[in-house]
Amino acid sequence: MAVGILAAYVMETATVPFLRVALVAATLGLLAQVGDLFESWIKRRFHVKDSSSLIPGHGGLLDRLDGVLSAAPAAALLGVALGPGEALWR
Repeated sequence: MAVGILAAYVMETATVPFLRVALVAATLGLLAQVGDLFESWIKRRFHVKDSSSLIPGHGGLLDRLDGVLSAAPAAALLGVALGPGEALWR
């Protein structure tokens, strides 16, 4: 992610302020980590090793999607609050 952002600025193709992109990316990344930790806490609380047997050896489907399930709603709320299209980043 950092290399992609840096490359866009080096090639002068980025139209959005660097700090704004970095703040949104860091916030969504942090929320994804929180979702992962929360799902792990739930599994430990109920003494469950895998959330399902759908994806054997990977902890189940929820282990694959827990970060997305916490970060995607935040990104959607930002999109609704700031308007459609590129308004999310402006």
